[in-house]
Amino acid sequence: MNLDGVGELGLSRILEVTLSLIIAKQWKEAAKSEMDSIISNGTWVLVDLPPGYTTIGCKWIFKKKLKPNGSVDKFKVRLVAKGFKQKEEIDYFDTYSPVARLTTIRVLIALASVYNLSIHQMDVKTAF
Repeated sequence: MNLDGVGELGLSRILEVTLSLIIAKQWKEAAKSEMDSIISNGTWVLVDLPPGYTTIGCKWIFKKKLKPNGSVDKFKVRLVAKGFKQKEEIDYFDTYSPVARLTTIRVLIALASVYNLSIHQMDVKTAF
């Protein structure tokens, strides 16, 4: 391989671009997986916007999940609503998030203890 004219900085830039393209592919695949999940689960339905209402935008959240040794396990992408854009008196209380309350979790742990049941933890890829 002839590297004439390619200084140390030039070679490191080539490596940087190459690695960013590889990682970009993984982020793109993670975003596609998120969109496929949203569509297949019927997460939203397009409707006409009533007069006087505005839409609430969304944004992408990118996160690397790491293995215990610190290496990358997977690239996770989520599409989330910009809830801070809601307007009080209009759509401020029209929200729902299917998250268990701490009291519910405590009751389940107590029942497992009373009935000598095993508790298992799991990760749900798309919780819809």
